[in-house]
Amino acid sequence: MRYNKTVMTKLINQHRELHDELKKIKSEMGLEKNLAIKALYHSVVADDGPYMKQYQVLDRMHGE
Repeated sequence: MRYNKTVMTKLINQHRELHDELKKIKSEMGLEKNLAIKALYHSVVADDGPYMKQYQVLDRMHGE
């Protein structure tokens, strides 16, 4: 599975807790938005993360 910013942004927009986590990452780590989104991907999607299945569904829909 590969990182896709568009798909990850859709996932974040569908889950308030991910939106809040993104804001926290940006604030605490001082990352700009694109890097914070990628960091969030690696923490909640990659390697069987809790949002992996939902990300895969969005990724399939995005590819069609």
